[in-house]
Amino acid sequence: MPKKVKPRSFDEILSQLRTLQFDVRETPGVANHVVVSKYGCAAILGRAKDGSGVLLHKPGILLGDEIAILLDRGFQKFFKTSRLEIPATADRLKAEHRFTEELDEVTGGIGLYNEALGTVSDEYMYDRVKGRDQDAPPRGLTPWELTAGAADSH
Repeated sequence: MPKKVKPRSFDEILSQLRTLQFDVRETPGVANHVVVSKYGCAAILGRAKDGSGVLLHKPGILLGDEIAILLDRGFQKFFKTSRLEIPATADRLKAEHRFTEELDEVTGGIGLYNEALGTVSDEYMYDRVKGRDQDAPPRGLTPWELTAGAADSH
């Protein structure tokens, strides 16, 4: 019979993260928010009303002072912030994946199959589908619409 796991408190999570050599910094001017970082990646954690920890910003690569999101353009993945967009390299993707796995282990995050296989993008912006429905030429009747009209005329 599976045992129910008691969620860790916010303070227990921070203590465990420090033990695992994560850099844990208070967010200036914001109570109960911390930035945790390791391997050039970061995430923002906060204290929930019940005293447990909650993930406030998804893990990502640190670019300057911002946490970048992973953008998939079909042919290439990019790390994007409000001011910068750089190509994603294999080393950075591996670092983000490792960071996310270690953070989920401590915080009790759910491990999903597709995420276990590799890094999952935050946004998908394929050129071939961007705006394709806006300028599409008018379409004719489908084969089943044509046959339905022919059956009615008999």
